[in-house]
Amino acid sequence: MVHLNPEQRVFVTERHLATLTTLREDGSPHVVPVAFTWDDDTGVVRVTTNRRSVKARNAGRRGPDGAPARASVCQVEGGRWITLEGTAEIVTDLVEIVDAVARYARRYRPLEPNPDRVVLRITVDKVMSSAYMAG
Repeated sequence: MVHLNPEQRVFVTERHLATLTTLREDGSPHVVPVAFTWDDDTGVVRVTTNRRSVKARNAGRRGPDGAPARASVCQVEGGRWITLEGTAEIVTDLVEIVDAVARYARRYRPLEPNPDRVVLRITVDKVMSSAYMAG
């Protein structure tokens, strides 16, 4: 499991947006702005989204070899940046969706109810960051 250093942990709890990169069926990158939360206990990034969104479809697709999809989020502010990369999956479990919405509300703002909401969960296995946040 990936652990962030103290500077990185603070940065991913500040109110910033990020970009999410997933791969389309043809292998080309799909990059969109997102809000995300970091779960330091599990090394997981969560993005709430609509089940029919392109990012959800991309994250739910397995590779030709059956490997799980890969995704990354990249947050930038001035000279600070962090990229969190790992395996992606779509979670439809109501308990995890409720937890993700609560985490989102703490970092950003409360969300309106959405019966089509799912969680794009990235289990992070690679972290890159600016020298300002080197461990």
